[in-house]
Amino acid sequence: MAQRRLSAGAEVLPAGGVHFRVWAPKRSRVEVVIEGGPGAGAAPSALRAEGDGWFSGAVASAAAGTLYRYRLDGGDAFPDPASRFQPAGPHGPSEVVDPDSFAWTDGEWRGVPAKGQVIYELHVGCFTPEGTWAAAAEQLPQLARLGITLLEVMPVAEFPGEFGWGYDGVDLYAPTRLYGRPDHFRRFVDRAHAAGMGVILDVVYNHLGPDGNYLTEFGDSWFTDRHETEWGDPVNFYGPGSGPVREFYVQNAAYWIREFHLDGLRLDATQNIYDREPRHVVAELARAAREAAATRTLFIVAENEPQETVLVRPAGEGGWGLDAMWNDDFHHAAMVALTGRAEAYYSDYRGTPQELVSAAKWGFLFQGQRYGWQKQRRGTPSFGVPAHAFVTFIQNHDQVANSDSGKRIHQLASPPRVRAMTALALLMPGTPMLFMGQEFAASARWVYFADHEPELAEKVYAGRKEFLAQLPSIAAPEMQARIPDPADRATFEACKLDLHERETNAAAYALHRDLLRLRRETSAFAAQDAARMHGAVLGPAALCLRFLHEDGDRLLVVNLGTQVDLAPAPEPLLAPPPGMRWETVWSSESPEYDGAGTPPVETPGGGWLLPGETAVVLAPAPQEEAEEEGETNQSIET
Repeated sequence: MAQRRLSAGAEVLPAGGVHFRVWAPKRSRVEVVIEGGPGAGAAPSALRAEGDGWFSGAVASAAAGTLYRYRLDGGDAFPDPASRFQPAGPHGPSEVVDPDSFAWTDGEWRGVPAKGQVIYELHVGCFTPEGTWAAAAEQLPQLARLGITLLEVMPVAEFPGEFGWGYDGVDLYAPTRLYGRPDHFRRFVDRAHAAGMGVILDVVYNHLGPDGNYLTEFGDSWFTDRHETEWGDPVNFYGPGSGPVREFYVQNAAYWIREFHLDGLRLDATQNIYDREPRHVVAELARAAREAAATRTLFIVAENEPQETVLVRPAGEGGWGLDAMWNDDFHHAAMVALTGRAEAYYSDYRGTPQELVSAAKWGFLFQGQRYGWQKQRRGTPSFGVPAHAFVTFIQNHDQVANSDSGKRIHQLASPPRVRAMTALALLMPGTPMLFMGQEFAASARWVYFADHEPELAEKVYAGRKEFLAQLPSIAAPEMQARIPDPADRATFEACKLDLHERETNAAAYALHRDLLRLRRETSAFAAQDAARMHGAVLGPAALCLRFLHEDGDRLLVVNLGTQVDLAPAPEPLLAPPPGMRWETVWSSESPEYDGAGTPPVETPGGGWLLPGETAVVLAPAPQEEAEEEGETNQSIET
């Protein structure tokens, strides 16, 4: 067999021509049919049967840019399952791509460590008005100045239609034509590296979309009925015929790292990636990705609804070796605290200060306790898992869309309370993540959109309404009527950001910019050391987090409710270091953020006054002379 990067697909040969290889175990004959570009007009080329369902062969007249399909058993022709590009979409021909033709400039880039990241989740089609890689690349310096270190791009594997979230991709090796060509994606990554930011890609390995998926034309063992997902048949990662399927996905993880210089992956819904092999396929693909990265450091994060911490434990401890997991528990508790609503999947949360303190300290809240919403136990212990392994957020693509007509959090809750919660989310020890537009309180709502053919679109719309009906507040007929049609192009267009709002909503932008600078430049926050962070409940909606550090402690006080008067204040975490006092160095109610101002938190009489809906950061400062020589140390008379 010719020297190849991947087991399947079309690869340009150094001496000229293209080598094709495909797994088609249900077929006896496979031919390459060239439909355009170099080699067009040539007779179909039969591929040689290797055995075990594999067919391969070189076509001398083909080259980069050749458009082709595979004709199966002399009948219909279909796109390549391992196509690197589908210029006319998933139903059209595949295009031969030469990944070596791109001139990278990031030779000095060493990747991103697991610790110290600030993630920014974005959808390429909605991040800019143009919705392209090129337009998104123009915004990279601005994101770097904000303090973003890692971009998390929503799925780009080719999918049908002219717009969509990307979670119904069907060509896992082909970045969608909607945002540009593969080299435009590479240029985006290259420019991100030049700006000092990494890029990770959201990949969907638990199912494929319902339209444009031709895998079963080639073989019958791609999917399994031994399990179920909410979105269709799960992938067959174990059992009869699963070997090449497993290889296809493991190599896909490495492909994005090697050919696009990506800095990691975000694995969608890992609870629906079913495997019973000794080494789980998630662990296997993570290892393959790291091997492809060679000396570069990767960041691999998982979505995992059951909160199984085995994903982020080291392989030497029986874990799967990922770097981080999304922390839905923090999000849910924060949303209840912000909105007061505890319905559907929020029903097991109270939004209490203790929940927020525990999430900051331990990551997940449910670590094996009974979860009422699911009527079963949920989660596994997080002891020994570092704080940076928990990605914390108050917005993401799923959760914003699961609100009233896609309203963002600043449209659902009190602005001062949102500012205070933002401070907690961005300063606590976990790895913070922002959803695009969050940093400037974007007016654009975010809802589900997908451009399917009419019959499927009707079913998708009905399914979306049914899903949101689990929230009683959205189940009422008048609310159901407000859910936008996912297939309406106006739904998609309304989700595009207006980047001019960085200036018109300058106060919100300044809040996020300053908090990220505070996190980056303050050793106590930058350490992300939950072992040296302790928390306490100070009132019905108030809490404090004390960050211990040799360069100076920091105290974060957050009050999401009405004013709290602590007199006295017998809480050890409020005591300043010996010979010092607390000084306010940052407040969410600063006028720069459209705040109402902040009175002194520590009162002259020794008590504490926690202003309502406010977060403050306190730093030690030398005691004033009057305080040192005053009557604070008088003995108590008996």
